[in-house]
Amino acid sequence: MTHIDCRIERATERDVPVILAMIRALADYERMSDQVTATEAGLREALFGARPGAEVLIAYVGDRPAGFALFFHNFSTFLGQRGLYLEDLFVVPERRGGGVGRSLLEALARIAVERGCGRFEWAVLDWNEPAIGFYTRLGARSMDEWTVFRLTGDGLRRLAAAPADRDN
Repeated sequence: MTHIDCRIERATERDVPVILAMIRALADYERMSDQVTATEAGLREALFGARPGAEVLIAYVGDRPAGFALFFHNFSTFLGQRGLYLEDLFVVPERRGGGVGRSLLEALARIAVERGCGRFEWAVLDWNEPAIGFYTRLGARSMDEWTVFRLTGDGLRRLAAAPADRDN
C-alpha cells in the first residue's frame, strides 16, 4: 500500500461513537471482544467529563476515520517527570501499511516532547509480530525485563476491602 496523507485530530465529545467503534474493532483484532464493556456514556464521562482520564487522537483519511490512539500521562519516579503512555493504537485494516499508525505515533511523540515528558511507552501483545516489527523499526525497544501485573474484578475488590492495619 502506498503512503497516504492523513490528518490527526484531537477527539471531542462528538467523536465518542467513533472511539467506541475503534475500541470494538481493536478488541476483535486482539481476540478479546468478550472483554469490551465500554459504553458511549461511560467513555463520554471518562474522556470528556469533569476529570478526564485519557485523551484520544483520531486519524482521518479524507473524511473517514482510519485509526485512533488513546493515551494518558504516567509518572517516572526515576526520571522525576511524567511520561506519556499509549494505551491503545488501532488502524483500520484497509489502511494498515500506509502510514496512518506512524502518523499517530509521530503526533504522540510531538505531544510528549511539547509537554516535557521523559518517555513515551506502550505495551504490545507478544503474538503481534507485525506491530512488534513496526515499533522496532521506529527505534522503540522492548522492555523484556519487566512483567506487567494486573488486578481486576474480584481480586481488585478483595484487595481494596482488606483491613488497612495488616502487617503484610
